[in-house]
Amino acid sequence: MKFFARVPKINFMAQRKVGLVVSSILTVAAILLVVFRGLNFGIDFTGGVLVEVSYPKSVELDKVRHDLAEAGYERAIVQYFGASSAVLIRLPPASSENSSQVSTHVLEALHAKDNDITLRRIEFVGPQIGEELFSAGGLALLFAFMGIAAYIMFRFEWKFSVGAIAALVHDAVMVLGFLSIFQVEFDITTLAAILALIGYSNNETIVIFDRIRENLISERRSGILDVVNLSVNQTILRSVITHLTTLLVLTALLVLGGSTVHSFSVALIVGVIVATYSSIYVSTNLAVALGVSREDLLPPKDKEVDEMP
Repeated sequence: MKFFARVPKINFMAQRKVGLVVSSILTVAAILLVVFRGLNFGIDFTGGVLVEVSYPKSVELDKVRHDLAEAGYERAIVQYFGASSAVLIRLPPASSENSSQVSTHVLEALHAKDNDITLRRIEFVGPQIGEELFSAGGLALLFAFMGIAAYIMFRFEWKFSVGAIAALVHDAVMVLGFLSIFQVEFDITTLAAILALIGYSNNETIVIFDRIRENLISERRSGILDVVNLSVNQTILRSVITHLTTLLVLTALLVLGGSTVHSFSVALIVGVIVATYSSIYVSTNLAVALGVSREDLLPPKDKEVDEMP
């Protein structure tokens, strides 16, 4: 019990200027990567072909992927659709083929006659749907940022709000930069991962902000940097446990979840690691740089009492 009651004394703010500079450089680099290298958009955004087939009995998805890859469909996304004998296949756009040609090629690749495979449906998904998804996702991110900014401004102070939004933008951009470097497929699950990351990162920031507010009011003889260091050290054990357990779950999802959730897992793993850093050296650091002080958080009636002779 004594071990858990002991508060570390790490001077996080000693490297606050270096952290802010490094974060700024990495953010600019990530933006340039996304602009010039681009993202590897999946079928959800580029359009493509949906093919649903039915097997007479349960089938392993790895076998389906192998058969499709041998026929030249290396980028095919394969998943169960309701049952282990029903398989949904998503293929990249096939502008030179019509639906009958695509279905014929897919059935031939899966050896449909030998395996008694039945074609249930085939649909072409146009890029227009992808544009709508991208627009909706962008609006969702914008509304999330606006809501978080308003909440933190009301709950704490506008300087904290600026720091929190900067950290969320930093985390999202870092994930996009990573996906751009390694050309990890960006599909609808990846967009969901970024939205989930915003909530995760904001929660970590709020925990630190709440402790800073408490310590600014209670530790009246301490400077702002001492209060921030104390607050971060008081929450560091909780943060380590939270991040490690989250990373364990995401790693299991990455290893065992298959290709369907691969991009989702990668995006969140990178995001959790980045959020660990940004909650200290971006959100909190920026609030300190903007000059947050004890007077910003004291209620008006407390200020009146303090000013009395």
